[in-house]
Order: sequence, then structure tokens, then C-alpha cells
Amino acid sequence: MTGVASLHGFIADAAERAGAHQRPRVSFEFFPPKTDKLEEILWESIRKLEPLAPNFVSVTYGAGGSTRDRTHRTVARIAAETSLKPAAHITCVDATRAEIDAVLAAYWAAGVRHIVALRGDPPGGAGAAYAPHPDGYAYAADLVAGARAVAPFEISVAIYPDRHPDSADWASEIDNFKRKLDAGASRGVSNFFVDAESFLRLRDRVAGAGISAAIVAGIMPVTNFTGFKKMAAAGKVSVPNWFARLFDGLDDDPETRRLVAAAASAELCARLSAEGVEDFHFYTLNRADLTLAICRVLGLSAAAGAQA
Repeated sequence: MTGVASLHGFIADAAERAGAHQRPRVSFEFFPPKTDKLEEILWESIRKLEPLAPNFVSVTYGAGGSTRDRTHRTVARIAAETSLKPAAHITCVDATRAEIDAVLAAYWAAGVRHIVALRGDPPGGAGAAYAPHPDGYAYAADLVAGARAVAPFEISVAIYPDRHPDSADWASEIDNFKRKLDAGASRGVSNFFVDAESFLRLRDRVAGAGISAAIVAGIMPVTNFTGFKKMAAAGKVSVPNWFARLFDGLDDDPETRRLVAAAASAELCARLSAEGVEDFHFYTLNRADLTLAICRVLGLSAAAGAQA
């Protein structure tokens, strides 16, 4: 059997195992485009994924609020022109409470009822020291409480299967998640991860702390392994050697690379589904094809989504 045929068999096996469990719930993440061409690509992706009827779609917010206006325009357009439920990212970085409250009020006025509240990366990027704005919300838990004071938003927050780079230990990670929930958050959405055991151990730690809130598994299909490694390194996400070897020698073979990426993500989702995980959040990087393929493997289609 050829390598490509083996991958097709691997995907079929993952699909069969995923199909043995409850149909998953999905959500998708996009980022605001910088150019007209990238905006076309984004909207092509949104239209391809819309028929799957995701629980919500989120739109990111650049470091230091650098994409604030573009994020707002994208979220407002999704709310106005699609059947999707947009969730706007908002961060604490480089803004006063009054400025953030004004952004939140504008989202509510635009019909946005769901936000993703994050501390955010410092303007210097991942690895730079974080310093709260003297007149701002210091951390995500403060932002959650502030957002709830502005309007009765549904609020998602972050949690990290490989632990946040700034968390001293797992007790600190779980305590911080609990503070965000106590402030009014509804659920955790995990950072992306490679090894299913990372997420399952996190779920066990959260349950062991007496926390019953849902945790959505964050899945990032690999469109470019070099870029993926950079993002993983910035967030201290563990990338096992076996996973890296899957992409060895595929830089100039996009067809096989896409098949490998789809197979790896489908296998990850099937493994999690077998362990009772029902909610998946896909970091699409504004590209629909891989995410759409993985959702099909999981048993989702436009027809199924319309019935959800």
C-alpha cells in the first residue's frame, strides 16, 4: 500500500471511531485580514464553514490591540451578513478600562453577545514581560468582571493544556482558570496542543479542583509546519518528535502535507471523542479546507449542521 493510500486508510479509521460517539460540537477561529486579498480569502472560508452551523466563530485581537478596528469590522460584518454567532476577542493590553468598556459597549450595540476575554500578549510579543496598564484591567479575570458589568455577555476564556508560559505550576494555572469562572466566564477554550494526553490530563486536573465548567479542545490543523513550530515554541506547546517526523521532507509536497495534517488532526479528535470530549474549537488560520475535511471525518456536514 502506498503512503498516500495508507493515509486514506488512517483517515477512514479515524472517521469510523469518531462516528461511534456523539456528534461533536464545533467552533472556529479567524483573524482580521490585513489586505483586500486576505479579506477575500477570509470570507471564502467563512462561507465554506458556515453551513456546518458551529456553536460560534471567534475573531482574534492583535497584540496591544493592534487589530482593534479590523476585529470590530469583521465581527460586525459576521453578525450582520451571516447566520453565525460571532465571539469577539478582547484583551487587557495597552488600553484603559474606559477604552475597553467602550469597545465592549460597541460590540453589544452591534448585536455581539459573546466575547473571548484574554489577558493578551504584550506588545513585544510572546516572551516579552507583561505589565498591566496602570488604568486598565490587569488580568483576564478582571476583564471578565468588567465585561459582565458592561453587559450580560456570554464569556469564554483561555486555558492551556501545556500550561501558560507565565504559570509557575499547575496549581497556579488551575487557580487562574477558576478566578475567571468565578468572575463570570462560561467556559474555557484550550490553546492548541498535539498530544491528546495533554488535554485529558488538563481535564482531570480541572475536575479534581471541583470545576464543572466545559473545556473546549483547541485544534490547530497544520497548514505550514515551520510556522506551526514557531507558534508552538512561543506558547511552550509540546511538539513530540513523532509528530515532527510526520512532516519531514514534505515542504515541497503540499498534497501529501495536507493529507498528513488532516489525518493527524482527525486522529487527535477521534481519540478525544473516544474519551468523551464533545466540543472542538478549530484555529483555522483563515483557511477552510483542512478544517472542513476534519469536520467531515468527525461526521459533520452541511446537512448535519443545519439540523443541529
